[in-house]
Amino acid sequence: MFASSGNVHSADGWDGVLKPVVERYQGKVSRIYFRADAGFANPEVYEFLEAERIKYAIRLPANRILQERIGHLLTRPIGRPPNEVRRSYANFTYQAGSWTKSRRVVAKVEWHPGELYPRVGFIVTNMSRPAERVVAFYNKRGTCEQWIKEGKGAIKWTRLSCRSFAANAVRLQLHALAYNLGNFLRTLATPEPMKDLVDDDSQGETYQDRREGRQPWSLRRLPDGGARHSQKLVRRHPAADRRVAVAAGRVVRVRRSFIARLSQTYGRGAP
Repeated sequence: MFASSGNVHSADGWDGVLKPVVERYQGKVSRIYFRADAGFANPEVYEFLEAERIKYAIRLPANRILQERIGHLLTRPIGRPPNEVRRSYANFTYQAGSWTKSRRVVAKVEWHPGELYPRVGFIVTNMSRPAERVVAFYNKRGTCEQWIKEGKGAIKWTRLSCRSFAANAVRLQLHALAYNLGNFLRTLATPEPMKDLVDDDSQGETYQDRREGRQPWSLRRLPDGGARHSQKLVRRHPAADRRVAVAAGRVVRVRRSFIARLSQTYGRGAP
């Protein structure tokens, strides 16, 4: 992890990063959890985490023995496949040749529509929670990577062209601060919850949230960005609509004020 060349393992120098972090939080939090990709599937990592009483979920590279343990889940189901993803989970103990003891392995098998072979994943863990929850905990690692990808694409926080490590570290921290600030400002004008605003009912019936027991909100028609006069039924959300309207009004006022100042300075040629 600290080597400058590209011919070392991705988890090379893991102890120089992980051990100081664990030492910093030991005694300050009630429980420490660790999740990592298959690059950290190392018995030394397992033994260190177990010695420190840390719960972990680490992706395990597939091999023939692991595949055989879940052979009954790898047979294509008989009948016409459904349109949704079919998931199966399995638990078993496994000990690789380099391990000093056996450990729990959780397997997930997914059959996706239109795909001939299943997607298979293995996770080594010392958690006692059900297999589905172990997989859900591990999958949050991918969510964090999506945030990193968003930061890379939005504000280019990987452009660290300084010569010293300390200077690049400061630049990265400033990029992270800008990313978090942008997300915070975005929440001020984004209706909450966003995913519940669009209604799939094409008949124009009102939406009833039976889980919350609330009264249905009326629907309104908005352009959906498709063909001309194409519209989408969207639930009215009074509080969220007001927040969006206020934010939009502020943007319009700022833009008009800016254009007015440009016009006064440069004349009618200003944009």
